[in-house]
Amino acid sequence: MSTEPTLTDLSAAVLARGGELRAGGTDTTARQRSGVSPGPFTDLGGAGELRGCTPLPGGGLRIGALTTLAALAADPQVRAGWPALALAAGTAATPQIRAAGTLGGNLLQRNRCWYYRNPHVSCLQKGGTGCPAREGDHHFGVVSGDGPCVAPHPSTLAMALLTYDAEAEVHGESPRSVADLYGDGEGLHRADHLLPPDRILTAVRLPTPLPGERAACHRATSRAHAEWPLVEAAVRLAFDGATVTHAAVAAGGVARVPLRLKEVEAALIGREATPGILAAAAATVLARCRPLPQTGYKARLFSGTVLEALERAAGPAAAG
Repeated sequence: MSTEPTLTDLSAAVLARGGELRAGGTDTTARQRSGVSPGPFTDLGGAGELRGCTPLPGGGLRIGALTTLAALAADPQVRAGWPALALAAGTAATPQIRAAGTLGGNLLQRNRCWYYRNPHVSCLQKGGTGCPAREGDHHFGVVSGDGPCVAPHPSTLAMALLTYDAEAEVHGESPRSVADLYGDGEGLHRADHLLPPDRILTAVRLPTPLPGERAACHRATSRAHAEWPLVEAAVRLAFDGATVTHAAVAAGGVARVPLRLKEVEAALIGREATPGILAAAAATVLARCRPLPQTGYKARLFSGTVLEALERAAGPAAAG
C-alpha cells in the first residue's frame, strides 16, 4: 500500500538531488523542453494536503498551493468573498493551462523574457554577468523600477493577492505576506521570487471578506487570446453611496515584482468615484514610470489599464 510523501520528505529530496519542485508543470515543463531547466524535478502532486479550500476562524480562507486556477475561478466561496482573486484566476493564461496550473505554481513561476528562456544566452537570471535585454529587444520589459534585470514579473494571482494583504504559508516557517515572497525586485542575480529551492509553499491565507466590495481585473494584451499581458491591474473598492470607503489596487507586467499601488488608493478613499477622480487616481502611477528606450508606450498603457479596472469596479457607483 503506497503512502503519500510528507512535505519534509519532498523538501529533503530536493536538497539531496538538486533541481526543482514541480506543481502543475505548466512552467517547469516549458523550461525543461527548452533546456533552460534540466531538472531533476520533485513532484508535489502526491501531497494531498496542498489541495483545496478550508475556512479559517473569523471568516478567512486557506487555499492549498496545488489548487488549480480553474478551481479557484469556479469556487463559489472564492467568487463571493474574494472576487478579485476569482477574476484573476479566470482570466490568466488559457483554459488548458488554468486546468493544470496551480496557485503555488503561478506565484513561483519564472519570467517570460526570451533571453532568459533561451538556453544559449547568458543572463543575470542564469548567473551571467549582464542583462542582454537591456541592449537588445526589451519592448515587453519593465516600465517601473531600476533593477539590473528588466523582465516583468509574470504572476497574475500574486497581483490579485496583494490587494487582499494575503499571507503565504511555507512549510516549517511562520506565515509571511505574499509580498515578502518577492521583496523589492532589486539584487544583481535575484530570481523571480525569494523562496529557496527546497522550501515548499503550502497555502495562501485570505482575510475575512469585505462586505459589499466590488472588484475588477483588466489586462492589456497584444492579441485577444493566449497572450501574456503587457500590463494588468486588479481593483477592489467599497462604497458608501458614491464615496469610496476602501480601495486596494495592484498591477502586474510593469516591474520586477507585482506592485501594490498605494498612491492610487490614497487618491480614491474619501472621494466620490466620478470619472474625473478615477482618471486622476489612475494617472498617479505615471510618477512610478522609468521607461526603458522601448517601453515608453507602457507608461500610458499602465495608467489606462488601471483606469479601466477602476471604472469596471466602480460601475454604477461612479457619479456623473
